[in-house]
Amino acid sequence: MSAEPLLSVRDLRVEFRDPTRRRAKLNAVDGVSFDVNPRETVGLVGESGSGKSTIGRAILGLITPSAGSVVLGGRDINGKKASGAADASQVLQAVFQDPFGSLNPARTVGQTLLEPLEVRGRLGRSVADARRRELLESVRLPSNSSTRYPHSFSGGQRQRIGIARALAPSPRLLVCDEAVSALDLISRAQVINLLARLQRDADLAMLFIAHDLTITTHLSHRTVVLYRGRIMEQGPAETVHHRPLHPYTRALLAAVPVPSPRLQQRRREERKNAVAMTTANAAVAPREGCPFAPRCPFVSDICWSQRPADTVIGEVTVACHRFDPSSGHPDPERVETSTVRAPASPASAVPPPAVAASGKLA
Repeated sequence: MSAEPLLSVRDLRVEFRDPTRRRAKLNAVDGVSFDVNPRETVGLVGESGSGKSTIGRAILGLITPSAGSVVLGGRDINGKKASGAADASQVLQAVFQDPFGSLNPARTVGQTLLEPLEVRGRLGRSVADARRRELLESVRLPSNSSTRYPHSFSGGQRQRIGIARALAPSPRLLVCDEAVSALDLISRAQVINLLARLQRDADLAMLFIAHDLTITTHLSHRTVVLYRGRIMEQGPAETVHHRPLHPYTRALLAAVPVPSPRLQQRRREERKNAVAMTTANAAVAPREGCPFAPRCPFVSDICWSQRPADTVIGEVTVACHRFDPSSGHPDPERVETSTVRAPASPASAVPPPAVAASGKLA
């Protein structure tokens, strides 16, 4: 593993003006810190409004953070001018949720694929043709696709085109912002498998942003769970998925639908035990306390008045007073705390499982 992370986000904060209250601000992202190592996939997961897409947009330079740092390849890219952003684009590329909205309908696929390279210098015809074929082959599209326009492709094919365009400048990091949420089940499984293969074959690092914890686990080495702009839990993807600690993480897992009616009923009961109410009906989160307090079935006075410390349990870090022996929570979770063990190198780690076209694990 490289001694230095490819992407390092430290104490990132993003504030927006509250349209309902004069001079008030909303903390969309509130002190988020995490790393993405070379050849590693990190999943950002949470409900709508958790701040995950805002974090992605801040990393991409589409919005300006209120505080904190975003270090890419050893360089702080916060507040960079256009020249700095162009340099960062050679390392960092994005795949967005809407495949059609991110493509220019007036340009052929071939023109779209070469656009990121044309801004860096003029390409010879033979070099351009070879690069087009290489990009289309990498996403499993026929070579004659380069002469067609985006409207003649399906949603899954358009997303493949978007992925190919992101790969054109040979980046080291892909930010995938809800890249499969707009696709049907079969197309979603195919794109997930494609991203997993590209991550391994091209030595890519990925920041995979999604609201579905199960899909995130399939692709990610590590998972970061967000709620109202704060990190609730983070650790190895398989551990967070199969042995979640925070009540919010458990609620996210219980919300994933399953085909078995009996198991689905059990999950409904688990969700009732893990969360007290929906976000829409929850009270306003305390500024100094835990943001999940209004919805947590284990809430106590300390949760309303004090921000939870990051408690390390094995390889997982959880922000919950129940796991902090020093917090004085009246209903502590009996889990032995310890220091973080060094994670396995992404280059040698077992790759996430592939997903079959049916949407199940291959």
